[in-house]
Order: sequence, then structure tokens, then C-alpha cells
Amino acid sequence: MSQDIAQPAPAGGIGFFEKWLSVWVAGCIVAGIALGNLVPGLFETLASFEYASVNFVVAILIWAMVYPMMVAVDFTAIGQVGKQPKGLIITLAVNWLIKPFTMALLAVLFFNFIFAPLIDPADAQQYIAGLIILGAAPCTAMVFVWSQLTKGDPAYTLVQVSVNDVIMVFAFAPIVALLLGLTELTVPWGTLLLSVGLYVIVPLIAGIVTRQIITRRSGARAEDELASFNGKIKPFSVLGLLATVVLLFGFQGQTIIDNPLVIVLIAIPLLIQSYGIFGIAFWAAWKWRVPFKVAAPCAMIGTSNFFELAVAVAISLFGLNSGAALATVVGVLVEVPVMLSLVAFANRNRHHFAEE
Repeated sequence: MSQDIAQPAPAGGIGFFEKWLSVWVAGCIVAGIALGNLVPGLFETLASFEYASVNFVVAILIWAMVYPMMVAVDFTAIGQVGKQPKGLIITLAVNWLIKPFTMALLAVLFFNFIFAPLIDPADAQQYIAGLIILGAAPCTAMVFVWSQLTKGDPAYTLVQVSVNDVIMVFAFAPIVALLLGLTELTVPWGTLLLSVGLYVIVPLIAGIVTRQIITRRSGARAEDELASFNGKIKPFSVLGLLATVVLLFGFQGQTIIDNPLVIVLIAIPLLIQSYGIFGIAFWAAWKWRVPFKVAAPCAMIGTSNFFELAVAVAISLFGLNSGAALATVVGVLVEVPVMLSLVAFANRNRHHFAEE
């Protein structure tokens, strides 16, 4: 299996193992739900390894996913991002001017009107709140995985994520407060800062150190050695993703079994939002002639969500067993399958974009 994972992808596509990644993820989803119900004590123990609502087991697995891409970042290329501002502009516009508001609109439309006969009004307001919180939290760590699967520019992706993180520190609370109609919102700053540190800064530093060590030791053969090293560690990125899926679905195994209809109802506006936001960003990048290696990640950043932050905020505002918290958890459940389908779609349409 390792050979398949590390096998180079064909031009304009993804490798054999990555091509069928959705199958492996589906298997991990089933395994996670089954294990979560069969051995709940194991997942309760794993869930207890957390601080500020950030689970360290999940953090280690995400670190395994992100680290290979950080090693691939050519920091000399970061200074060139200013020469291609279009991708960054699209990402920022989608994340902060469109996505939070379309998510709020869809949440109100579905739970106040379309699903009104099926949901208690008080529960409906909780689900709306959870979806609003989720829609205002753009992704941080997992974007590096989606970027890697679409052969995105790692340096540009790093810049896009970093700029969004900075904006999130200042804009997340006011946007959520506005959409929820609150005058005061308590943001779990510990969760926000710890997540950014664990998922971006730590693997980034590790990637810088690794790249410098290989470059210094290899001299003129540095690029070949870096490529070889990346080929060896790439399997850990995919295996980390699969293990994360098992854990996330294991943590929520009983919830899924107990609330199947509610989860389906919450997932519907989330699916519409995800595919719609991706379509807007991907179309804008194509129309603006953004190179594919920038276009794909910029669309992924707008589509994916910072679920750790969203879950933590929902719990802090409404409680662990609230409908708002459940809505953010459903966001976790649908994200991986949705993002994999969008990765496949993006790769199939690579030929419509410029490569440079």
C-alpha cells in the first residue's frame, strides 16, 4: 500500500491510492462509527486528551498530514506571491464577504421554513446558530491536505492560510455576533491560538528545519534529495487523514446512531453551502485566469471549515449537548467526503486552467 501512496500522480491527476481515497475514507467512516459504538470507552479516553477543546491525538494526526507539505514549501517563492494577488483576493472575498452570510441565509431558509414542520422551533434556532458559527470559521490545517492532493503551490497556500488566520483573529467574533444578533460574544482564544500554533506554526517550523538540513547536507543535489524525502513521507499524510477520519467518526458514533434524521437535515444546507462556495471561488479563479496550482487551493480554503474552533465556540456559547454544538459536529462529519469529491472535480478540470 505504501508504494501506491507514494507513487507519483499522472500528469493532471492523482495517483492510484489517492484516486480511490474516497473508498478508503468511506471504509474509515464505517469503521469509526462501528468502533465508537462498540468500544466507546476507548474513544472517551482519547477524547480526554485535550486542552482548550483541542484534542491532541487529532492534532498529532493533522500534524502528520500537514508536515509533508511544509517540507515542500519553497520559502524563496513566498516573496513572489505579491506578483499573483488574484488567488489571495478571491480567497479573502469568499471567506469574509460571502461565505458567512450565505451560510446564515441557508440556515434560516431551511430551519425556519423548509424544515419547520419537522423541527421544534427552539431546536431550529440552535441548529441555525451552529451553522452560522461554522460558516464564519475558514479552514486552517486541512487545506494543506487538499492543496497537496491537487498539486497546489505550497508556498502560496501557506500565505493564503496565514493571511486568513490573521483576519480571523479580528473578524470572526464580530461577524458571528452580527449574524447571531448578539451584543457580546465570548471567543475561546485559547482554542483559536492553540489550534493555529499546533496546525500551522509547529509543522511550519519543522518543515523549515527539515528543508534546511537536507539542503545543507545535499548541496547541488538538494532538489533531488528533497523530492526523495517528500516521496518517503507522503504516505504518512494520507494515513494521517484516514486515522483522523476514524477518530472523528468514532467520537461521534453514538450521536450519529441516535440522531440520524437530524444529522441528515443539518447536512443538507451544509452540502449546498460547500458546493456552492466552491463553485463561486473556482469559477472566479477560472474567469480571472488564475493558475490551477493557485486556483484549486484558494477554492478549497473557502469551502473547508475550521471545525475545531466552531465546535469550541458552539459549546462555550450554548453547551456541550446543545443543537448548536451538534450542528458544528455535523460539519466535521460531512467535510472530508465533500472535500474529497471537490479534489477529484478540481483535478478532472485542471486542463481548463493555466499551469503557470
